[in-house]
Amino acid sequence: MDLKKDLLNLIKGEVKDDSYTLDFYSVDASIFRIKPKIVVFPKNTADIKTLVNYVNKYKSDNKNLSITPRSAGTDMGGGTLNESIIMDLNHHLREIKDFGTDWVSCEPGLFYRNLEKETLKRNLIFPSYPASKSIASVGGIVANNAGGEMSLRYGKTEDYINSLKVILSDGQEYEFKKINETQMHEKLALKTFEGNIYRQMYELISQNYDIIQAAKPKVSKNSTGYLLWKVFDKKANTFDLSKIFVGSQGTLGIITEIKFHLVKTEKYSKMLVIYLNDTAQLANIVNLVLQYKPTDFESYDDKTLKLALKFAPQIAHLISKETNIFKFAFLLLPDFKIMLKMRSLPKLVLMAEFNSDNMIEIDKNINELNKALLKKFNLFTHIPKNSIEEQKYWIIRRQSFNLLRKKIKGKQTVPFIDDIIVQPKKMPEFLLELNAILAQYSQLTYTIAGHVGNGNFHIIPLMDMTDANQRAIIPKLAEKVYDLVFQYGGSMSGEHNDGLIRGPYLEKMYGKKIFDLFKEVKNIFDPKNIFNPHKKTDANLQYSSKFIKKDNKHNI
Repeated sequence: MDLKKDLLNLIKGEVKDDSYTLDFYSVDASIFRIKPKIVVFPKNTADIKTLVNYVNKYKSDNKNLSITPRSAGTDMGGGTLNESIIMDLNHHLREIKDFGTDWVSCEPGLFYRNLEKETLKRNLIFPSYPASKSIASVGGIVANNAGGEMSLRYGKTEDYINSLKVILSDGQEYEFKKINETQMHEKLALKTFEGNIYRQMYELISQNYDIIQAAKPKVSKNSTGYLLWKVFDKKANTFDLSKIFVGSQGTLGIITEIKFHLVKTEKYSKMLVIYLNDTAQLANIVNLVLQYKPTDFESYDDKTLKLALKFAPQIAHLISKETNIFKFAFLLLPDFKIMLKMRSLPKLVLMAEFNSDNMIEIDKNINELNKALLKKFNLFTHIPKNSIEEQKYWIIRRQSFNLLRKKIKGKQTVPFIDDIIVQPKKMPEFLLELNAILAQYSQLTYTIAGHVGNGNFHIIPLMDMTDANQRAIIPKLAEKVYDLVFQYGGSMSGEHNDGLIRGPYLEKMYGKKIFDLFKEVKNIFDPKNIFNPHKKTDANLQYSSKFIKKDNKHNI
Protein backbone atom coordinates (compact mmCIF):
# COMPACT_ATOMS: atom_id res chain seq x y z
CA MET A 1 0.00 0.00 0.00
CA ASP A 2 1.47 3.34 -1.10
CA LEU A 3 -0.51 5.68 1.15
CA LYS A 4 0.43 8.97 -0.49
CA LYS A 5 -0.06 7.68 -4.02
CA ASP A 6 -3.41 6.14 -3.15
CA LEU A 7 -4.73 9.29 -1.52
CA LEU A 8 -3.50 11.58 -4.31
CA ASN A 9 -5.47 9.47 -6.75
CA LEU A 10 -8.59 9.51 -4.60
CA ILE A 11 -9.15 13.08 -3.39
CA LYS A 12 -9.17 16.59 -4.81
CA GLY A 13 -7.40 18.16 -1.84
CA GLU A 14 -3.70 18.19 -1.08
CA VAL A 15 -1.72 15.28 0.36
CA LYS A 16 1.67 16.00 1.99
CA ASP A 17 4.41 14.00 3.69
CA ASP A 18 7.40 16.36 3.45
CA SER A 19 9.46 16.85 6.61
CA TYR A 20 8.28 20.42 7.25
CA THR A 21 4.60 19.46 7.11
CA LEU A 22 5.04 16.36 9.24
CA ASP A 23 7.03 18.30 11.85
CA PHE A 24 4.40 21.05 11.95
CA TYR A 25 1.57 18.58 12.49
CA SER A 26 3.58 16.64 15.09
CA VAL A 27 2.67 19.18 17.76
CA ASP A 28 -0.25 21.21 19.00
CA ALA A 29 -0.34 23.36 22.17
CA SER A 30 0.24 20.32 24.38
CA ILE A 31 3.33 18.64 25.86
CA PHE A 32 3.38 15.90 23.21
CA ARG A 33 5.11 15.29 19.89
CA ILE A 34 3.78 12.56 17.56
CA LYS A 35 4.85 12.48 13.92
CA PRO A 36 2.06 11.45 11.53
CA LYS A 37 2.54 9.35 8.41
CA ILE A 38 0.78 11.85 6.19
CA VAL A 39 -1.33 15.02 6.27
CA VAL A 40 -4.37 15.51 4.04
CA PHE A 41 -6.24 18.72 3.29
CA PRO A 42 -9.73 17.68 2.10
CA LYS A 43 -11.30 20.05 -0.41
CA ASN A 44 -14.88 19.17 0.52
CA THR A 45 -17.09 16.63 2.29
CA ALA A 46 -16.75 14.25 -0.67
CA ASP A 47 -13.02 14.05 0.04
CA ILE A 48 -13.70 13.24 3.69
CA LYS A 49 -16.14 10.48 2.75
CA THR A 50 -13.55 9.03 0.37
CA LEU A 51 -10.85 9.07 3.04
CA VAL A 52 -13.10 7.37 5.60
CA ASN A 53 -14.04 4.69 3.10
CA TYR A 54 -10.37 4.17 2.22
CA VAL A 55 -9.36 3.71 5.85
CA ASN A 56 -12.31 1.38 6.39
CA LYS A 57 -11.25 -0.73 3.43
CA TYR A 58 -7.60 -1.12 4.43
CA LYS A 59 -7.89 -1.10 8.23
CA SER A 60 -7.69 -4.90 8.40
CA ASP A 61 -4.40 -4.80 6.46
CA ASN A 62 -2.93 -2.03 8.64
CA LYS A 63 -4.35 -1.89 12.17
CA ASN A 64 -2.61 1.46 12.82
CA LEU A 65 -4.38 3.18 9.91
CA SER A 66 -6.65 5.92 11.25
CA ILE A 67 -7.79 9.53 10.83
CA THR A 68 -7.44 12.38 13.30
CA PRO A 69 -9.30 15.58 12.36
CA ARG A 70 -7.53 18.83 13.17
CA SER A 71 -8.33 22.47 12.60
CA ALA A 72 -6.45 25.33 14.30
CA GLY A 73 -4.25 22.95 16.32
CA THR A 74 -4.61 24.85 19.61
CA ASP A 75 -5.51 21.77 21.65
CA MET A 76 -3.64 21.69 24.98
CA GLY A 77 -4.17 17.99 25.66
CA GLY A 78 -2.74 16.38 22.53
CA GLY A 79 -6.16 15.61 21.07
CA THR A 80 -5.10 16.49 17.52
CA LEU A 81 -2.02 14.23 17.33
CA ASN A 82 -1.79 10.83 15.61
CA GLU A 83 0.79 8.46 14.10
CA SER A 84 -1.28 7.83 10.97
CA ILE A 85 -3.37 10.34 8.95
CA ILE A 86 -3.94 13.93 10.10
CA MET A 87 -6.89 15.55 8.37
CA ASP A 88 -6.59 19.36 8.31
CA LEU A 89 -10.09 20.88 8.09
CA ASN A 90 -8.85 24.45 8.50
CA HIS A 91 -7.31 24.74 5.03
CA HIS A 92 -10.47 24.53 2.90
CA LEU A 93 -13.54 23.88 5.07
CA ARG A 94 -13.91 27.30 6.71
CA GLU A 95 -16.97 28.94 5.20
CA ILE A 96 -20.04 30.46 6.81
CA LYS A 97 -22.92 28.65 5.11
CA ASP A 98 -26.00 30.53 6.30
CA PHE A 99 -27.39 32.94 8.89
CA GLY A 100 -30.76 33.02 10.62
CA THR A 101 -32.28 35.42 13.14
CA ASP A 102 -30.56 33.64 16.03
CA TRP A 103 -28.32 31.03 14.44
CA VAL A 104 -25.43 30.52 12.06
CA SER A 105 -24.35 27.50 10.06
CA CYS A 106 -20.65 27.10 9.29
CA GLU A 107 -17.84 24.67 8.49
CA PRO A 108 -15.50 23.35 11.21
CA GLY A 109 -12.29 24.96 9.92
CA LEU A 110 -13.64 28.50 10.34
CA PHE A 111 -11.64 30.62 12.78
CA TYR A 112 -13.81 31.88 15.62
CA ARG A 113 -12.46 35.41 15.12
CA ASN A 114 -13.89 35.44 11.58
CA LEU A 115 -17.23 34.10 12.76
CA GLU A 116 -17.42 36.72 15.50
CA LYS A 117 -16.84 39.56 13.01
CA GLU A 118 -19.94 38.47 11.12
CA THR A 119 -22.15 37.76 14.12
CA LEU A 120 -21.35 41.12 15.71
CA LYS A 121 -22.53 42.87 12.53
CA ARG A 122 -25.93 41.38 13.39
CA ASN A 123 -25.65 42.18 17.12
CA LEU A 124 -25.31 38.47 17.83
CA ILE A 125 -22.62 36.36 19.49
CA PHE A 126 -21.76 32.75 20.21
CA PRO A 127 -21.06 33.22 23.94
CA SER A 128 -19.09 30.05 24.73
CA TYR A 129 -15.87 31.21 23.09
CA PRO A 130 -12.57 30.25 24.80
CA ALA A 131 -9.83 32.63 25.94
CA SER A 132 -7.92 31.56 22.80
CA LYS A 133 -10.74 32.90 20.59
CA SER A 134 -8.32 34.86 18.40
CA ILE A 135 -6.63 31.63 17.21
CA ALA A 136 -9.23 28.88 17.81
CA SER A 137 -11.52 27.30 15.21
CA VAL A 138 -15.20 26.51 15.65
CA GLY A 139 -14.58 22.82 14.96
CA GLY A 140 -12.14 22.62 17.84
CA ILE A 141 -14.55 24.56 20.06
CA VAL A 142 -17.23 21.91 19.44
CA ALA A 143 -14.84 18.93 19.59
CA ASN A 144 -13.55 20.07 23.00
CA ASN A 145 -16.87 21.41 24.32
CA ALA A 146 -15.06 24.67 24.95
CA GLY A 147 -16.11 27.37 27.35
CA GLY A 148 -14.73 30.68 28.48
CA GLU A 149 -15.40 33.76 30.51
CA MET A 150 -19.05 34.10 29.44
CA SER A 151 -19.84 30.50 30.37
CA LEU A 152 -20.61 31.68 33.90
CA ARG A 153 -23.82 33.27 32.64
CA TYR A 154 -24.48 31.55 29.32
CA GLY A 155 -23.25 27.97 29.74
CA LYS A 156 -21.00 25.95 27.45
CA THR A 157 -20.77 24.93 23.81
CA GLU A 158 -23.02 21.92 24.49
CA ASP A 159 -25.86 24.41 25.12
CA TYR A 160 -25.49 26.16 21.74
CA ILE A 161 -25.54 23.35 19.19
CA ASN A 162 -28.74 23.31 17.13
CA SER A 163 -27.48 20.57 14.83
CA LEU A 164 -24.35 18.91 13.49
CA LYS A 165 -23.56 17.22 10.20
CA VAL A 166 -21.15 14.35 10.77
CA ILE A 167 -19.47 11.75 8.56
CA LEU A 168 -19.62 8.44 10.40
CA SER A 169 -17.54 5.30 10.08
CA ASP A 170 -19.63 4.02 7.13
CA GLY A 171 -18.39 7.00 5.08
CA GLN A 172 -21.79 8.72 4.91
CA GLU A 173 -22.84 12.13 6.20
CA TYR A 174 -25.73 12.42 8.66
CA GLU A 175 -27.43 15.31 10.42
CA PHE A 176 -27.96 15.05 14.16
CA LYS A 177 -30.28 17.33 16.12
CA LYS A 178 -32.98 17.24 18.78
CA ILE A 179 -35.90 15.05 17.71
CA ASN A 180 -39.28 14.37 19.32
CA GLU A 181 -40.90 11.03 20.15
CA THR A 182 -42.50 10.58 16.72
CA GLN A 183 -39.25 11.33 14.91
CA MET A 184 -37.40 9.01 17.28
CA HIS A 185 -39.66 6.08 16.39
CA GLU A 186 -39.00 6.82 12.71
CA LYS A 187 -35.24 6.66 13.32
CA LEU A 188 -35.53 3.45 15.33
CA ALA A 189 -37.45 1.81 12.47
CA LEU A 190 -34.75 2.51 9.88
CA LYS A 191 -33.05 -0.64 8.52
CA THR A 192 -29.83 1.29 7.91
CA PHE A 193 -26.54 2.16 9.60
CA GLU A 194 -28.21 5.30 10.99
CA GLY A 195 -31.11 3.29 12.36
CA ASN A 196 -28.71 0.89 14.02
CA ILE A 197 -26.89 3.80 15.68
CA TYR A 198 -30.16 5.16 17.07
CA ARG A 199 -31.35 1.75 18.30
CA GLN A 200 -28.11 0.98 20.10
CA MET A 201 -27.76 4.44 21.63
CA TYR A 202 -31.39 4.54 22.74
CA GLU A 203 -31.04 1.12 24.38
CA LEU A 204 -27.76 2.04 26.07
CA ILE A 205 -29.06 5.31 27.52
CA SER A 206 -32.60 4.21 28.45
CA GLN A 207 -31.41 1.05 30.20
CA ASN A 208 -28.78 2.97 32.20
CA TYR A 209 -30.62 6.28 32.50
CA ASP A 210 -30.41 6.77 36.28
CA ILE A 211 -26.74 5.91 36.68
CA ILE A 212 -25.89 8.09 33.67
CA GLN A 213 -27.67 11.08 35.17
CA ALA A 214 -26.01 10.45 38.55
CA ALA A 215 -22.58 10.32 36.86
CA LYS A 216 -22.76 13.89 35.57
CA PRO A 217 -20.05 15.83 37.44
CA LYS A 218 -21.54 18.25 39.98
CA VAL A 219 -19.76 21.29 38.58
CA SER A 220 -20.90 24.04 36.21
CA LYS A 221 -18.47 23.01 33.44
CA ASN A 222 -17.18 19.64 32.31
CA SER A 223 -15.38 18.48 29.16
CA THR A 224 -14.50 14.89 29.99
CA GLY A 225 -15.87 11.61 28.63
CA TYR A 226 -18.96 11.53 26.42
CA LEU A 227 -21.97 13.68 27.36
CA LEU A 228 -24.41 10.77 27.72
CA TRP A 229 -26.55 12.69 30.23
CA LYS A 230 -27.32 15.36 27.61
CA VAL A 231 -28.80 13.06 24.92
CA PHE A 232 -32.13 11.81 26.31
CA ASP A 233 -34.51 14.26 28.03
CA LYS A 234 -37.15 12.09 29.66
CA LYS A 235 -39.35 15.00 30.76
CA ALA A 236 -39.53 16.53 27.27
CA ASN A 237 -39.26 13.10 25.64
CA THR A 238 -36.62 14.31 23.20
CA PHE A 239 -33.46 12.63 21.93
CA ASP A 240 -30.47 14.61 20.67
CA LEU A 241 -27.45 12.69 19.38
CA SER A 242 -25.67 15.90 18.40
CA LYS A 243 -24.70 16.17 22.09
CA ILE A 244 -22.66 12.97 21.97
CA PHE A 245 -20.31 14.57 19.40
CA VAL A 246 -19.81 17.74 21.45
CA GLY A 247 -16.58 17.15 23.36
CA SER A 248 -15.92 13.83 21.57
CA GLN A 249 -12.59 15.08 20.09
CA GLY A 250 -13.19 13.47 16.70
CA THR A 251 -13.32 9.95 18.17
CA LEU A 252 -16.85 9.14 16.91
CA GLY A 253 -16.96 10.80 13.50
CA ILE A 254 -15.87 13.88 11.56
CA ILE A 255 -17.96 17.03 11.94
CA THR A 256 -18.53 18.77 8.60
CA GLU A 257 -21.10 21.45 9.47
CA ILE A 258 -22.20 23.15 12.68
CA LYS A 259 -25.40 25.09 13.33
CA PHE A 260 -24.83 27.31 16.37
CA HIS A 261 -27.50 29.04 18.40
CA LEU A 262 -26.56 32.71 18.94
CA VAL A 263 -27.58 35.25 21.56
CA LYS A 264 -28.09 38.99 21.36
CA THR A 265 -25.21 41.21 22.40
CA GLU A 266 -25.85 43.78 25.10
CA LYS A 267 -25.09 47.47 24.73
CA TYR A 268 -23.16 48.19 27.89
CA SER A 269 -20.54 46.59 30.09
CA LYS A 270 -18.61 47.61 33.15
CA MET A 271 -16.02 45.94 35.34
CA LEU A 272 -15.17 45.78 39.00
CA VAL A 273 -11.58 44.73 39.78
CA ILE A 274 -10.81 43.14 43.15
CA TYR A 275 -7.27 42.78 44.54
CA LEU A 276 -6.51 40.05 47.10
CA ASN A 277 -3.33 39.83 49.16
CA ASP A 278 -4.31 36.35 50.38
CA THR A 279 -6.79 33.68 49.28
CA ALA A 280 -8.19 32.70 52.68
CA GLN A 281 -11.52 34.43 51.99
CA LEU A 282 -11.61 33.63 48.27
CA ALA A 283 -14.66 31.33 48.34
CA ASN A 284 -16.66 33.76 50.48
CA ILE A 285 -15.75 36.63 48.16
CA VAL A 286 -16.66 34.57 45.08
CA ASN A 287 -20.01 33.53 46.54
CA LEU A 288 -20.83 37.13 47.44
CA VAL A 289 -19.96 38.36 43.93
CA LEU A 290 -22.05 35.60 42.35
CA GLN A 291 -25.14 36.87 44.19
CA TYR A 292 -24.97 39.96 41.95
CA LYS A 293 -25.02 37.80 38.77
CA PRO A 294 -21.98 39.04 36.81
CA THR A 295 -21.67 38.02 33.15
CA ASP A 296 -17.99 37.10 33.67
CA PHE A 297 -15.92 36.52 36.78
CA GLU A 298 -12.26 35.88 35.96
CA SER A 299 -8.92 35.85 37.76
CA TYR A 300 -5.16 35.84 37.36
CA ASP A 301 -2.35 35.57 39.89
CA ASP A 302 0.72 37.60 40.85
CA LYS A 303 2.98 35.57 38.57
CA THR A 304 0.75 36.43 35.61
CA LEU A 305 0.87 40.10 36.58
CA LYS A 306 4.69 39.98 36.80
CA LEU A 307 4.74 38.44 33.34
CA ALA A 308 2.56 41.27 32.00
CA LEU A 309 4.87 43.87 33.53
CA LYS A 310 7.94 42.12 32.14
CA PHE A 311 6.47 42.11 28.64
CA ALA A 312 4.68 45.44 28.89
CA PRO A 313 5.37 46.52 25.26
CA GLN A 314 3.72 43.37 23.90
CA ILE A 315 0.72 43.81 26.22
CA ALA A 316 0.44 47.46 25.18
CA HIS A 317 0.39 46.51 21.50
CA LEU A 318 -2.30 43.90 22.10
CA ILE A 319 -4.54 46.45 23.83
CA SER A 320 -4.38 48.77 20.83
CA LYS A 321 -1.93 49.59 18.05
CA GLU A 322 -2.08 53.17 19.31
CA THR A 323 -1.13 52.15 22.87
CA ASN A 324 2.61 52.56 23.43
CA ILE A 325 4.58 51.71 26.55
CA PHE A 326 3.97 55.18 28.03
CA LYS A 327 0.21 54.98 27.55
CA PHE A 328 0.27 51.48 29.01
CA ALA A 329 2.16 52.76 32.06
CA PHE A 330 -0.56 55.38 32.49
CA LEU A 331 -3.20 52.62 32.33
CA LEU A 332 -1.34 50.83 35.12
CA LEU A 333 -1.43 53.82 37.50
CA PRO A 334 -4.54 52.64 39.40
CA ASP A 335 -2.89 49.25 39.93
CA PHE A 336 0.36 50.81 41.14
CA LYS A 337 -1.52 53.02 43.61
CA ILE A 338 -3.34 50.02 45.04
CA MET A 339 -0.14 47.97 45.20
CA LEU A 340 1.52 50.79 47.15
CA LYS A 341 -1.32 50.66 49.66
CA MET A 342 -1.12 46.86 49.78
CA ARG A 343 2.70 47.04 49.99
CA SER A 344 2.93 44.07 47.63
CA LEU A 345 1.68 42.59 44.39
CA PRO A 346 -1.80 41.15 44.81
CA LYS A 347 -1.87 37.37 45.11
CA LEU A 348 -4.95 37.33 42.92
CA VAL A 349 -6.68 39.87 40.71
CA LEU A 350 -10.41 39.20 40.25
CA MET A 351 -12.44 40.75 37.40
CA ALA A 352 -16.23 40.84 37.66
CA GLU A 353 -17.85 42.17 34.50
CA PHE A 354 -21.51 43.09 34.16
CA ASN A 355 -23.30 43.35 30.80
CA SER A 356 -26.77 44.73 30.19
CA ASP A 357 -28.82 46.95 27.91
CA ASN A 358 -29.49 49.07 31.00
CA MET A 359 -26.51 51.11 32.23
CA ILE A 360 -28.36 52.21 35.36
CA GLU A 361 -28.79 48.57 36.33
CA ILE A 362 -25.07 47.87 35.80
CA ASP A 363 -24.00 50.88 37.91
CA LYS A 364 -26.40 49.86 40.68
CA ASN A 365 -25.05 46.29 40.78
CA ILE A 366 -21.40 47.33 40.73
CA ASN A 367 -21.79 50.05 43.35
CA GLU A 368 -23.78 47.81 45.72
CA LEU A 369 -21.31 44.95 45.24
CA ASN A 370 -18.35 47.25 45.81
CA LYS A 371 -19.84 48.54 49.07
CA ALA A 372 -20.62 45.00 50.23
CA LEU A 373 -17.06 43.82 49.50
CA LEU A 374 -15.44 46.78 51.24
CA LYS A 375 -17.69 46.45 54.27
CA LYS A 376 -17.38 42.68 54.71
CA PHE A 377 -13.81 42.02 53.60
CA ASN A 378 -12.01 45.40 53.69
CA LEU A 379 -10.60 44.79 50.18
CA PHE A 380 -8.91 46.96 47.63
CA THR A 381 -11.08 47.44 44.54
CA HIS A 382 -11.07 49.52 41.38
CA ILE A 383 -13.69 50.40 38.77
CA PRO A 384 -12.00 51.02 35.37
CA LYS A 385 -12.93 54.34 33.80
CA ASN A 386 -13.33 53.16 30.21
CA SER A 387 -13.20 50.20 27.83
CA ILE A 388 -9.48 50.72 27.06
CA GLU A 389 -8.63 50.35 30.73
CA GLU A 390 -10.90 47.31 30.98
CA GLN A 391 -9.18 45.82 27.94
CA LYS A 392 -5.89 45.92 29.84
CA TYR A 393 -7.22 43.41 32.36
CA TRP A 394 -8.71 41.16 29.69
CA ILE A 395 -5.47 41.09 27.69
CA ILE A 396 -3.41 40.18 30.77
CA ARG A 397 -5.90 37.41 31.63
CA ARG A 398 -6.18 36.00 28.09
CA GLN A 399 -2.57 36.33 26.99
CA SER A 400 -0.75 34.83 29.98
CA PHE A 401 -0.40 31.39 28.38
CA ASN A 402 0.76 32.80 25.03
CA LEU A 403 3.35 35.02 26.73
CA LEU A 404 4.68 32.09 28.70
CA ARG A 405 4.79 29.93 25.61
CA LYS A 406 6.51 32.45 23.36
CA LYS A 407 8.68 34.61 25.60
CA ILE A 408 10.25 32.37 28.23
CA LYS A 409 13.52 30.90 27.00
CA GLY A 410 14.97 27.57 28.12
CA LYS A 411 11.67 26.35 29.53
CA GLN A 412 8.41 25.07 28.10
CA THR A 413 4.79 25.64 29.08
CA VAL A 414 3.57 22.28 30.33
CA PRO A 415 -0.24 22.11 30.46
CA PHE A 416 -1.19 18.93 32.31
CA ILE A 417 -3.10 20.20 35.37
CA ASP A 418 -4.38 23.14 33.40
CA ASP A 419 -8.16 22.89 33.64
CA ILE A 420 -9.35 21.59 36.99
CA ILE A 421 -12.72 22.60 38.38
CA VAL A 422 -14.55 22.23 41.71
CA GLN A 423 -17.66 23.87 43.12
CA PRO A 424 -16.83 27.44 44.24
CA LYS A 425 -18.09 26.73 47.77
CA LYS A 426 -15.41 24.03 48.13
CA MET A 427 -12.53 26.27 47.08
CA PRO A 428 -11.05 27.18 50.51
CA GLU A 429 -10.34 23.59 51.54
CA PHE A 430 -9.52 22.50 47.99
CA LEU A 431 -7.03 25.31 47.33
CA LEU A 432 -5.36 24.71 50.68
CA GLU A 433 -4.72 21.06 49.78
CA LEU A 434 -3.82 21.90 46.19
CA ASN A 435 -1.18 24.40 47.31
CA ALA A 436 0.24 21.81 49.70
CA ILE A 437 0.65 19.39 46.77
CA LEU A 438 2.26 22.01 44.53
CA ALA A 439 4.60 23.04 47.35
CA GLN A 440 6.16 19.57 47.18
CA TYR A 441 7.59 20.60 43.78
CA SER A 442 9.47 23.77 44.65
CA GLN A 443 11.44 23.54 41.39
CA LEU A 444 8.29 24.36 39.42
CA THR A 445 7.37 27.86 38.33
CA TYR A 446 3.72 28.20 37.41
CA THR A 447 0.94 30.71 36.81
CA ILE A 448 -2.67 30.39 37.87
CA ALA A 449 -5.48 32.05 35.97
CA GLY A 450 -9.02 31.02 35.30
CA HIS A 451 -12.75 31.31 35.64
CA VAL A 452 -12.98 31.86 39.37
CA GLY A 453 -16.77 32.23 39.25
CA ASN A 454 -16.99 28.61 38.10
CA GLY A 455 -14.20 27.33 40.36
CA ASN A 456 -12.26 26.53 37.16
CA PHE A 457 -8.48 27.07 37.37
CA HIS A 458 -5.75 26.95 34.72
CA ILE A 459 -2.42 26.03 36.30
CA ILE A 460 0.42 26.22 33.77
CA PRO A 461 3.87 25.12 35.02
CA LEU A 462 7.10 26.11 33.27
CA MET A 463 9.56 23.24 32.99
CA ASP A 464 12.80 22.33 31.32
CA MET A 465 11.65 19.43 29.15
CA THR A 466 15.23 18.42 28.37
CA ASP A 467 15.55 17.35 32.02
CA ALA A 468 14.35 13.76 32.54
CA ASN A 469 13.81 14.44 36.25
CA GLN A 470 11.41 17.27 35.45
CA ARG A 471 9.54 15.19 32.86
CA ALA A 472 9.14 12.47 35.48
CA ILE A 473 7.18 14.93 37.63
CA ILE A 474 4.32 15.13 35.12
CA PRO A 475 2.49 11.80 35.72
CA LYS A 476 3.17 11.88 39.47
CA LEU A 477 1.87 15.40 40.01
CA ALA A 478 -1.05 14.89 37.61
CA GLU A 479 -2.30 11.87 39.52
CA LYS A 480 -2.03 13.66 42.88
CA VAL A 481 -3.95 16.69 41.59
CA TYR A 482 -6.62 14.65 39.82
CA ASP A 483 -7.13 12.46 42.89
CA LEU A 484 -7.70 15.63 44.91
CA VAL A 485 -10.14 16.96 42.33
CA PHE A 486 -12.10 13.69 42.37
CA GLN A 487 -12.10 13.71 46.17
CA TYR A 488 -13.86 17.10 46.01
CA GLY A 489 -16.38 15.93 43.40
CA GLY A 490 -14.85 18.02 40.63
CA SER A 491 -13.72 17.43 37.07
CA MET A 492 -10.18 17.27 35.72
CA SER A 493 -11.31 19.35 32.72
CA GLY A 494 -13.80 22.20 32.69
CA GLU A 495 -13.20 23.04 29.03
CA HIS A 496 -9.95 21.62 27.56
CA ASN A 497 -11.10 17.97 27.26
CA ASP A 498 -9.26 14.67 27.68
CA GLY A 499 -6.82 14.15 24.81
CA LEU A 500 -3.66 12.20 25.58
CA ILE A 501 -3.13 13.90 28.92
CA ARG A 502 -6.39 13.22 30.81
CA GLY A 503 -7.81 10.27 28.89
CA PRO A 504 -5.87 7.72 30.98
CA TYR A 505 -7.68 8.95 34.13
CA LEU A 506 -11.26 8.74 32.80
CA GLU A 507 -12.05 5.42 34.47
CA LYS A 508 -10.76 6.70 37.80
CA MET A 509 -12.95 9.80 37.50
CA TYR A 510 -16.20 8.06 36.50
CA GLY A 511 -15.80 4.50 37.77
CA LYS A 512 -15.84 1.26 35.78
CA LYS A 513 -19.57 1.17 34.99
CA ILE A 514 -19.73 4.57 33.31
CA PHE A 515 -16.34 4.06 31.67
CA ASP A 516 -17.65 0.80 30.17
CA LEU A 517 -20.64 2.73 28.79
CA PHE A 518 -18.22 5.21 27.22
CA LYS A 519 -16.44 2.26 25.59
CA GLU A 520 -19.77 0.99 24.26
CA VAL A 521 -20.46 4.41 22.72
CA LYS A 522 -17.10 4.34 20.95
CA ASN A 523 -17.78 0.83 19.66
CA ILE A 524 -21.28 1.74 18.42
CA PHE A 525 -20.03 4.65 16.32
CA ASP A 526 -16.53 3.45 15.45
CA PRO A 527 -16.22 -0.34 15.75
CA LYS A 528 -12.93 -0.48 13.81
CA ASN A 529 -11.36 2.41 15.77
CA ILE A 530 -10.62 4.45 12.66
CA PHE A 531 -11.25 7.83 14.32
CA ASN A 532 -8.59 9.49 16.53
CA PRO A 533 -7.20 6.52 18.48
CA HIS A 534 -5.54 6.70 21.93
CA LYS A 535 -8.01 9.31 23.16
CA LYS A 536 -10.98 8.85 25.47
CA THR A 537 -11.68 5.15 26.10
CA ASP A 538 -8.50 3.66 24.64
CA ALA A 539 -6.13 6.22 26.13
CA ASN A 540 -3.44 4.85 28.40
CA LEU A 541 -0.62 6.41 30.37
CA GLN A 542 2.10 4.19 28.90
CA TYR A 543 1.28 5.30 25.35
CA SER A 544 0.88 8.99 26.23
CA SER A 545 4.11 9.07 28.26
CA LYS A 546 6.06 7.69 25.34
CA PHE A 547 5.36 10.86 23.34
CA ILE A 548 6.08 13.54 25.95
CA LYS A 549 8.46 16.02 24.35
CA LYS A 550 12.11 16.05 25.34
CA ASP A 551 12.92 19.58 24.17
CA ASN A 552 11.87 23.15 24.80
CA LYS A 553 10.92 23.98 21.24
CA HIS A 554 7.79 26.08 21.02
CA ASN A 555 4.65 24.50 19.71
CA ILE A 556 2.23 26.15 17.29
